[in-house]
Amino acid sequence: MSLIFELTAENLRENAGKLHIGDKVLLSGYIYTARDAAHKRFFSLIDEGKSLPFEINNSIIYYAGPTPAPAGRAIGSCGPTTSGRMDKFAPKLLDMGLCAMIGKGERNTVVADAVTRNKALYLCAVGGAGALAADCIKSCEVIAFEDLGCESVKRLYIEKFPLIVANDCFGGDIFKDSRARYIIKA
Repeated sequence: MSLIFELTAENLRENAGKLHIGDKVLLSGYIYTARDAAHKRFFSLIDEGKSLPFEINNSIIYYAGPTPAPAGRAIGSCGPTTSGRMDKFAPKLLDMGLCAMIGKGERNTVVADAVTRNKALYLCAVGGAGALAADCIKSCEVIAFEDLGCESVKRLYIEKFPLIVANDCFGGDIFKDSRARYIIKA
């Protein structure tokens, strides 16, 4: 049976041990957007011994490239992008202290192992509902790589953003577990 947790970005790490795959999280607080191009730049900075544009320890990255904000809104459509495109970057960022990632779709075994090793989380947002997700985003500020447009790194303030735990810190994987549940053996 899945549970519903109302948590903040600031207390997500300390509550990770209470969350299991399938649990629902209503997340509030500051998170950062970053997609492929931003991740490549993160790794260039790391290779050069430079700081990332935000403190990675206990942070949450949302794999999203929001559209421009219409008049009167903090942001345009802001749905998740496919997380697997960041799989080559995620383990290092998790080892550096990243608390959680938000996206859609399955992660590879190396990422799942890094989630477990670092007592972190991978949370899924509902794909195809970017306009609805934007209702939970109360502020948006570009903090790095403005030249990347929608893929620039943004600091978002979210309120009760609905998520599902897809990889927990115990090694649970909602994608693998769900598939195993529905396999028909002849």
